[in-house]
Amino acid sequence: MTVPPEGLPLAAEFPDASREQWRRLVEGVLSKSGTQAAPGSPAEDALASTLQDGLRARPLYTAEDAPAPAAAGYPGFPPFVRGGRPQGPAVAGWEVRQYHADPDPARAAEAVLADLEHGGGSVWLALGPAGLPVPALPTALRDVYLDLAAVVLDAGEQTKAAAERFFELLTERAVPNAAASGNLGADPLGLLARTGSAGDGADAGTDATTARLAEAAELAARCHRDYPGLRALTVDALAYHDAGASPAQELGAALATGVAYLRELTAAGLSVDAAAGQLEFRFAATEDQFLTIAKFRAARRLWARVAEVSGVSPEAAAQRQHAVTSSVMMTARDPWVNMLRTTVATLAAGVGGADAVTVLPFDSALGLPDTFARRIACNTQAILLEESHLGRVIDPAGGSWYVEQLTEELAQAAWSWFQEIERAGGLRAALDSGLVGGTIAATWAERSARIAKRREPVTGVSEFPNLGEQPLVREPAPAPPGGGLPRVRRAQAFEALRDRSDAHLAATGSRPKLFLAALGPAAVHTARATFAANLFQAGGIETVLAAGTEPAALAAEFTASGATTACLCSSDTLYAELGEAVAGALKAAGAGTVLLAGRPGEQREAYQRAGVDGFVSAGGDAVAVLTSLLDQIGVAR
Repeated sequence: MTVPPEGLPLAAEFPDASREQWRRLVEGVLSKSGTQAAPGSPAEDALASTLQDGLRARPLYTAEDAPAPAAAGYPGFPPFVRGGRPQGPAVAGWEVRQYHADPDPARAAEAVLADLEHGGGSVWLALGPAGLPVPALPTALRDVYLDLAAVVLDAGEQTKAAAERFFELLTERAVPNAAASGNLGADPLGLLARTGSAGDGADAGTDATTARLAEAAELAARCHRDYPGLRALTVDALAYHDAGASPAQELGAALATGVAYLRELTAAGLSVDAAAGQLEFRFAATEDQFLTIAKFRAARRLWARVAEVSGVSPEAAAQRQHAVTSSVMMTARDPWVNMLRTTVATLAAGVGGADAVTVLPFDSALGLPDTFARRIACNTQAILLEESHLGRVIDPAGGSWYVEQLTEELAQAAWSWFQEIERAGGLRAALDSGLVGGTIAATWAERSARIAKRREPVTGVSEFPNLGEQPLVREPAPAPPGGGLPRVRRAQAFEALRDRSDAHLAATGSRPKLFLAALGPAAVHTARATFAANLFQAGGIETVLAAGTEPAALAAEFTASGATTACLCSSDTLYAELGEAVAGALKAAGAGTVLLAGRPGEQREAYQRAGVDGFVSAGGDAVAVLTSLLDQIGVAR
C-alpha cells in the first residue's frame, strides 16, 4: 500500500463529480419509487422539506448555495452572526440559568440553592401572581451570593416593586454596585402582548403600557448609572412563540420590541449605546435543531443591522441572548420524552451562540417541577458543556452551507415581518390593531393542521402513544399572565382526546375500544395494522387485533372483543378479495362504524355499499377522525 504524500487529498485520484451527475442518480432513484419532481424543477426538489415562513430545506447544499464568507464575519464583530463575544463560550461556556416559579418562599429558596449547587450560574425568578410574592424575594435568595450569581426577575405588572425590593436587598447585603448582575426583567410590550388591552386608542391597557415604559426607562437609567452589570429590560419573544408564532415572526416581533425600547430609552436621556446595553433578548429553543441554530445566528445579525442604523457603536451592538427551551414542544403525556426534546433544544441553543440557557424541566407542562426534574434539567446542560464539550469551539455550525443559507433566509423573512410591524406604527400599534395576534393565529392554524395530520409528529402523543402509562401528578403552578396572546402546545389537540378516554375509563372501568380485523398473514397485514393501532391509540382508543380470512370467524372475534367499532387492515389485494364480505359480516355483528385502513381507489363505492363507513390513511386529519370516532363510541366530551 502506498501512503499518499503529506498534504495530498485522499480523493485526488478520483474524478470530480458534478451536481448534474448527482441529479441524474437522484432521478433514477425517484423513478423507481414512483416519485417525480414538478415539471421544470430539479430532481432534488422532490426530496425538499417545507419549513415555516416559506423556507425549504433541500437535500443537498454546496458552496454555491452559501452566502459570501464575509457576511458572517468573526465572533465579537458586526454582524455578530458567529457570536456576540470574541471568546464565545470557549472560556466559561454559556450561563446556566434555571427558572423558578414556586410561590412558597422556603421551597423556592431550597430549589434555588440546589440548582446553583448543581451547576447553575444564575437564577430566574417569577414574581407576583405568576410566582413568588415580591416581599418574599429576600427569602428565596437567602442562600445566594448576590455578588457571584446573576439574578433575573420576571415580575410582570409588579416589575417596579420587584426591582425596588431587589435594590434594597443588594444594599442590605452590602453587595458592591459593580458586583451586582442580572436583569430586572422590565418588558412593558411583552406584558401587553401577554395580557392584551381593553380596547384601542387611549384605553386602560395602553395607558398602563405608557406608564410601564416610563418606569422601565427610569430603571434603565438607574442601572446604567449605578449598576454596570445589571440590565433593566428584557425583550421577551416567548410571548409570540408561546402563541404559535413561526421563527421569523418571533424574531421580527423581538426586533420591533427592541427598536421601541431603544426609542423610549434614548428619548428619556440615555445614549444609544447605553440604551442598547440595557437590553437582553429572550428566544425559544425548539426540538428543530438546525432551525434553532439559525434563529439565534439570524437574531444577532438582525440586531446588528438595527444597531448600525441607530448609531450604536460596534462595542455595544452585540445582542445579549437568553435561550429557553420551548414550552410549545412540551407534552403532558409521556413527559419523559421531553428530556430528549430539551436536550436537542439546549444543544442547538448552545451551538447557535446563546449567552444564557434555561432548560424547562420535563414535567413543566404538568405543574411545578419536582426535585428530580429540576436536577435533570441542570444536568442536561452540565453534560453538554462538561462532557460533550460544546463550548470548546466557537460557532461550530459556522461554514455549514445549510446552516449559513438557512440563517440568511430566516433573517430575510424576519426582516420582512419586522418591516410590516413598523409600517403598522410599531409593535404597540400592531398589537392593539390585532395585526400581530391575527397573523400568529393564522400561522398556528396552519401548523395545527399539519400536527392534526401527523405530518409534524409528536412522539409519545400523536405517534407511539403509551395508553398504559401512569400519569404524573404535580402541584399546579401559578397561572401565568393571560388575556392577550394565547398559550399553545403542539400536543394539546391529541391530549384532549386522551383526556376524554381517561374520563371514560374512570366512569366505566374500560377504555373505548376498536376491533382491528387483520386480513391474511402477518406479512400482509402488519404494516397497516400497525399504522391503524398507532392512529387510534393516539386518541386513547384501545385496539383489539384478530387475524384471519373467514368473515364469520372475524365477526365472532369482534363480538367477543366488546368493541363497537372496527377497522379492516390488509393489502389492497386482500381488500379486493375479502373486504366487502368482512365489512358486511362486521356490520351484521353489530359494528356501528367500520373503517378501512388505506386509500380505496376505484373500490370506494363498492366498499361503502358493503358497510365501510370511512377510510383512514397517512396524511388524513387524525384529530378529526378520532374526535368523530369517540363521539360515535359514546365517549363524553
